[in-house]
Amino acid sequence: MQDCIFCKIVRGEIPSRKVYEDEEFLAFHDLRPQAPVHFLVVPKKHIANLMELGPEDGALVGRLVYKAQGLAKELGCAEKGARFVFNCKDDGGQTVDHVHLHVLGGRALSWPPG
Repeated sequence: MQDCIFCKIVRGEIPSRKVYEDEEFLAFHDLRPQAPVHFLVVPKKHIANLMELGPEDGALVGRLVYKAQGLAKELGCAEKGARFVFNCKDDGGQTVDHVHLHVLGGRALSWPPG
């Protein structure tokens, strides 16, 4: 999608602080981190939100979560853990219409998040 900010980041039109990139995913640090470790993992394929996943996207999302888990370990969250969050649509707090997984760690996180 041409106007999607995450698609522009994926295409390199907007700079990001990359954590990881391969043919399917891009991971980058959040601009407004809420924890010492806070990065996003996005599929390069544009999918607006979790409610729009098709049956063909299930494996992609599984690989995305697995990649996020590995990156969280690499960034120091293996021992104490991390929070993995998909926000979905307005009521779910989604602010960019492109599926993305937030990974937060490096400190104790409270619940509910607020």
